[in-house]
Amino acid sequence: MYLTDSDLKAIWLTVRLAGIVTLILLLVGTPIAWWLARTRAWWKGPIGAVVGLPLVLPPSVLGFYLLLAMGPKGPVGRLTQALGIGPLPFTFWGLVIASVFYSLPFMVQPLQTAFEAVGERPLEVAATLRASPLDAFFTVAVPLALPGFLTASILTFTHTVGEFGVVLMIGGNLPGVTRVASVQIYDHVEAMEYLQAHRLAAVMLIFSFLVLLVLYTWRPGTKKGV
Repeated sequence: MYLTDSDLKAIWLTVRLAGIVTLILLLVGTPIAWWLARTRAWWKGPIGAVVGLPLVLPPSVLGFYLLLAMGPKGPVGRLTQALGIGPLPFTFWGLVIASVFYSLPFMVQPLQTAFEAVGERPLEVAATLRASPLDAFFTVAVPLALPGFLTASILTFTHTVGEFGVVLMIGGNLPGVTRVASVQIYDHVEAMEYLQAHRLAAVMLIFSFLVLLVLYTWRPGTKKGV
């Protein structure tokens, strides 16, 4: 299957974006998920709703408000310009920040479910053995929740790969900078290059199917034939 140089660059940029976003969300999403799984505070509901907003919010709406926030007159834009970084829209790191917000629930919610499944008993046992809360988290909760970490990472990575509305709103269409695979397919269709669009879309389709195949057939802790 022949892909053009611009297709390969778009694929590489997509993989790079998804990998960075997944790593950032592992660091950011884990403490959020842990807190949501264990707290009984009244603001758990509102914070959980905020985390889950990208699931129901149109990507163009989220992209619009992120564009305002990161623009020259927005609070984030003013901060980055004061730091000498410059405006983030239409840059790769602007895409990273937008994708972190957009993919946040795909990391947090599976982790929250995994942490809730751990329960209190293993942590209580660890406490009786004089393990600090931090030790209990890394030596007990994380190993028991490892399937949740793997699922959350896969979902976050693949969701970032499939983004279109948010990345187009924040990143535009700059070759080698912000033109990810989904935007590249859109460009091919606009130019009526249907063969090139089909080739790249087929790659994305096969990738998506293989990921879903892994998620639906790999069941940690389940027995075959059940």
